[in-house]
Amino acid sequence: MRTVLQRVTEASVSVDGEPIARIGAGLLILLGVRDGDTAQTAARLAGKVAGLRILRDGERDEAAAGLIGAEALVVSQFTLYGDTARGRRPSWQLAAAGPVAEPLVQSFAEALAGHGVRVQTGRFGATMAVHSVNDGPFTLLLEL
Repeated sequence: MRTVLQRVTEASVSVDGEPIARIGAGLLILLGVRDGDTAQTAARLAGKVAGLRILRDGERDEAAAGLIGAEALVVSQFTLYGDTARGRRPSWQLAAAGPVAEPLVQSFAEALAGHGVRVQTGRFGATMAVHSVNDGPFTLLLEL
């Protein structure tokens, strides 16, 4: 599993012009699933994300999302496993197929919620418009 994790002041997702999820200050999590990932991988990554001390707590950046009940918006993004090593057209061979990836994205979101994070999600497989205001800017890449 691979994620682009952004600390945001706000983030939202729309499908066909209709808003489906919105958070205030918290985390925008773009999540890619690869072949071989499991529910255990999702749970470990969720624990890592929930425990990272990267959110603002007053004037200092030291709070963990799980400890302060922060908001998170989880958006599946298979393109995180795009391979551009050869040619000009990305290969998606490393990304898990939809029937494998979808339950693992859901598993990640549920595990994150289990750590006390208030989770909203995008819509798996949909063409989504994602809006975010990066706080910092602060962006991390995580992979398990």
